[in-house]
Amino acid sequence: MNNQFATRLKQAMDLRGIKASELSEKAKIPKSAISQYLSGLYEAKQKSIFKLANVLDVSEGWLMGLDVPMERNTDDMLKEIGAIPLSETDTVKIPILGTVKAGYNYLAQENIIDYISFKVDGSDKENYYGLYVTGDSMEPLFDEGDTVIVHRQDDFENGDYCVVLINGDEATVKQVYKGDNGIMLKANNPYYPPRIFTKEEIRDLPVKVIGVVEKSIRNFKKK
Repeated sequence: MNNQFATRLKQAMDLRGIKASELSEKAKIPKSAISQYLSGLYEAKQKSIFKLANVLDVSEGWLMGLDVPMERNTDDMLKEIGAIPLSETDTVKIPILGTVKAGYNYLAQENIIDYISFKVDGSDKENYYGLYVTGDSMEPLFDEGDTVIVHRQDDFENGDYCVVLINGDEATVKQVYKGDNGIMLKANNPYYPPRIFTKEEIRDLPVKVIGVVEKSIRNFKKK
């Protein structure tokens, strides 16, 4: 895949008439890294791919070697990562939580570190909250520093991206599947193996779903 990425990066640079030094400056990526990308020795990580695609005005998927159009479609890109164009929903003021732990009302004022105005579906706006994504377990869908907009609920459909509270510690965002014997938490990043919890572990640890991710905001300026 590195060769495909290198080929498409060269193609986009030629098409836009941009040199490696200019691309490095505009994308805020070291020129040495650009050289490695072009040589096929190294493939950019997701955050760098977004920067490169933005400067070159091409689709991230196309740049990664996928069989998709080269043209960049912002609305389609946002929907692909779970975000919804603002014109489609109603604006509400959503609290951004610092930590989420068991044993107390995590939407209480003392746990709110910020607010964000965002357009969300549904009339129960008091049940929406935001969380900053930490770590790389959900890349490339959710990048570190992104904000996920969550609807507070404990029921979910298999394959939903949920906020899960494990053993009373801070919440984690994972894709969740339930079965007769327990649940599985699946990361998007293949370096992180799935975590499976039995019914007994769900009860005793405990493991609790406390919300379903409905939207995401890609924060290029990280928190």
